[in-house]
Amino acid sequence: MDQKAVEQAVKQLLLAIGDDPQRPGLVETPQRVAKMYAELSSSIGHRPEDVANYKVFHVDDVPRMVSVEHIPFYSLCEHHLLPFFGEANVAYVPRDGRVIGLSKIPRLVDFAAKRPGMQERVTTDIVNELQRLLTPRGIAVTITARHLCMEMRGINKRGQDTYTSRFTGVFETDDALRREFLMKNEHGQINL
Repeated sequence: MDQKAVEQAVKQLLLAIGDDPQRPGLVETPQRVAKMYAELSSSIGHRPEDVANYKVFHVDDVPRMVSVEHIPFYSLCEHHLLPFFGEANVAYVPRDGRVIGLSKIPRLVDFAAKRPGMQERVTTDIVNELQRLLTPRGIAVTITARHLCMEMRGINKRGQDTYTSRFTGVFETDDALRREFLMKNEHGQINL
């Protein structure tokens, strides 16, 4: 990311909305905003393995399902560059005893979220990367999020949760397994 270009763009934006980038409260704002955008878009131009070592392990006693729940994430709406944030629930059914470290799943969620995008794409990106890494028997991902582009502008409705899900493999065909995953996570409402 070009830090100086972002700082200049923020100064221009402040001028364009009629404010003075030199007034005391705004002098350091361009640097702060550039630093924030660097953090919120840190996945741009990277692959998941650039961010974390997704080492695959083998287990002899294969679990029915591996699930990491209530993973907080923050992202930017690509249409308005306003935040959306919430929780992801991710599960997979191992194939041939292949698993990854549990901490890698939240890292994968962060990777998918750290760029301007859409909640629908974050959901799909998590599924696609888990599929690429493990080729499991099935994957389940649900995301519940709040979108400030809906709350601060447009319809101006606070507290509207958006839910997305994607199921592959045995999570599509095994109703009991899908229900188990969904029931474990049904209390994942965001009450902010």
